[in-house]
Amino acid sequence: MYAPFFGLKQPPFSIAPDPHYLFMSERHREALAHLLYGLDGGGGFVLLTGEIGAGKTTVCRCFLEQIPANCNVAYIFNPKVTVTELLQSICDEFHLPVPAGAQTVKDYVDPLNAFLLAQHAAGRNNVLIIDEAQNLSADVLEQLRLLTNLETAERKLLQVVLIGQPELRGMLARPELEQLAQRVIARFHLGALSEAETAQYIRHRLNVAGLTGALPFDAKALRLIHQLTRGVPRRINLLCDRALLGGYASGQALVTQKIVRQAAAEVFDATPAPSRRGPTPVGIGLAVLAAAVAGGGLTWALQQPSRGDSAAAVATAASAASSPASAAPAVGAASQPAPAASSPEPLQLADWSPQDADAWGALATTWGLPLPDAADPCSTAAQRGLQCYRSASGSLSLIRLIDRPVLLTLRRPGQPPALAALVGLDAQQATLRVDGEPRRIALTELAGAWRGEFATFWRPPPGYANRADDSGPLRDWLATQLAGLPGMPASAAASTPPPGWAELSRQVQAFQASQGLQPDGRIGPITLMQINRATGVAEPRLNTPASTD
Repeated sequence: MYAPFFGLKQPPFSIAPDPHYLFMSERHREALAHLLYGLDGGGGFVLLTGEIGAGKTTVCRCFLEQIPANCNVAYIFNPKVTVTELLQSICDEFHLPVPAGAQTVKDYVDPLNAFLLAQHAAGRNNVLIIDEAQNLSADVLEQLRLLTNLETAERKLLQVVLIGQPELRGMLARPELEQLAQRVIARFHLGALSEAETAQYIRHRLNVAGLTGALPFDAKALRLIHQLTRGVPRRINLLCDRALLGGYASGQALVTQKIVRQAAAEVFDATPAPSRRGPTPVGIGLAVLAAAVAGGGLTWALQQPSRGDSAAAVATAASAASSPASAAPAVGAASQPAPAASSPEPLQLADWSPQDADAWGALATTWGLPLPDAADPCSTAAQRGLQCYRSASGSLSLIRLIDRPVLLTLRRPGQPPALAALVGLDAQQATLRVDGEPRRIALTELAGAWRGEFATFWRPPPGYANRADDSGPLRDWLATQLAGLPGMPASAAASTPPPGWAELSRQVQAFQASQGLQPDGRIGPITLMQINRATGVAEPRLNTPASTD
């Protein structure tokens, strides 16, 4: 009705999942990266949660499009089923014949196990995706866990992806589902769009619908739309559609705040209270963990970091990096890279002869860290209050979340392992620093040479030497840092006396959950990097290839 009035070819804000209107925000890309990372995890569970209308189905559709050809996929949308009905649905989705008159669990599990073994022998993987998984009952979830017991000596035979609303994470925090929760190898909570992303989303949909002129929403209207919808895409669609109809009805080609408020009263039945910001990631994490905290029994453990040049530590979850404010100026002056004058030249790994010393030097340069010739990088870093962190099982999604330059260990046929400094990353390309210059490389080519080994620098907090000590300085530092994060409860604030370790454990677990980490309360490098990053301390960050200097 209103489309021609605004110069549009069709209504732009339908709530139907039209692929032509696909908009992938940074959060959606991160969620997709977690799902794709889970495919390489060797089986187990991958968890994606998000508010109603946050775009989980959008991410799932993109995920299905990018699943490798050697994967068999079973997709279940309506999981309100019994255990037997679930097994029957799985067999149907895998086009697996079952014995006539099958009725028991064994009747379905036996042929399913045989099928998975045969597919594994043929070099194929099997993925089960369950949407709206918050509707699963406890006994069905337990049966899913038992299905992941089907394995060979090398790997699980079935990868299970659970997609659902936030209460799904609360369900998995129940004591009776602890065994299943321990098998979640990747998890991500899809948050709402920011104010800037909301405006981008609206412009994107209008452009796809044929808009060629100015945006039909003024700046104040866009800001109000974000406040009223809290950045949830489906709510944005509903409100914008009604607001454009209101503008058409009143003959106004520019939608104002007044029109948006009236539209909100009609669409949402009552005008929602405007919010300056949507729920923070930390706040979401606290809500998700409420059931687990109330149940007690939370473990408070201290995670061992990797030491200087010692054996590589295995990273168990994705996080991001930063450092304590009190010590940031000494190293990290290079954390704001200058824009590039031109795009980096492509790099062919087959024609490259890397030098490990040059790679360490490139990493040190991003930190503003002097690295004399023949100096041990980790020892030199330790003199500046830094430590080396190493992982043997990283992924590109982990590197994106850490969001800092790293050293990749590349393995090429017929050549010894070599280090490469990764300084930039986008959806299609990585940027390595070679001979002091940035060089682009396709992620597909990089994947053929990188098996997950990486190293980087990080700055430990006071009281954290080669392990996390149960010390006053560390406790005080944690209390202060967590108290400064938006969304933390009043009990998180630094107090006199400071909160004890039990209280800090609950706060750390809530913080970990908000960041997509395993909420185990362990104080290790990954969690500490994330805390530092969340407090806004400047450290080197990854660039996009287009802006790498």
